Amino acid sequence: MINELIAKFLSRRREDEWHIDSFSSVAHRFIDQKEYLCAPPYHDDGMKILIIEDEQKLSESIRSYLESQQYFCEQAFNFADAHLKLGVYEYDCVLLDLMLPGGSGLDLLRKIRKNRNPVGVIIISAKESLEDKLAGLEIGADDYLPKPFSLAELSMRVYALIRRKEFAANNHLQSGCVTIDLLERKAMVKGHELILTKTEYELLLFFASNADRVITKSAIAEHLSGEMADMLDNFDFIYSHIKNLKAKLAEYGCHDRIKTMYGMGYKWVREE
Repeated sequence: MINELIAKFLSRRREDEWHIDSFSSVAHRFIDQKEYLCAPPYHDDGMKILIIEDEQKLSESIRSYLESQQYFCEQAFNFADAHLKLGVYEYDCVLLDLMLPGGSGLDLLRKIRKNRNPVGVIIISAKESLEDKLAGLEIGADDYLPKPFSLAELSMRVYALIRRKEFAANNHLQSGCVTIDLLERKAMVKGHELILTKTEYELLLFFASNADRVITKSAIAEHLSGEMADMLDNFDFIYSHIKNLKAKLAEYGCHDRIKTMYGMGYKWVREE
């Protein structure tokens, strides 16, 4: 079982320098935490955030608060785990502490930007010196929030960063016949509100924000399930969500927006 999990991580990793020991430690952690193996193969998640913070109590507080705001959060408590996850998974935002066991947060930031990863990065650190702040911003951080901070303020900075990077600072995303209200987390078709599950909403937002691009089944699975995607034997759960979303769109006259690209994945067609 352990070897199979490690093999799946290695087969899906990006082209970068990673150590097998790191993959092994992650696989063992997944096996030890039985709730991961017993959980459903997907989460009703929002935009994906990686919290890189070694203070576990603070990390848990951030995770709990942001998940209450419909974000999907993953955690890394040291340099090695953060380095691993940044190389394997994609995120909408990274919350980065500068002082980590095993290395510096600034080195992680350098790696992110060296790989031309456009993810939004907010530094959260007790180091309040002007030099540290300037160094982080110069390397490529998007924001800097010194500790201690309000969780509500952190949440708003995350939202503002994601909105600025993904949606050109708009609170609404228009794609063909669909209008998505990012603040209210609602979707409208020709004046009619779609009644969507959380997963259907996130799937619609993922499609609409990647309009006219082919999205692979594995990319959709990772978006909906995070780290669990590497442990799935198949992506059958995707089909039911897409089928339901198509039916709800068609109910109000929005037909054929989600195209099946056989052997490749799916594509959201903005206009016919």
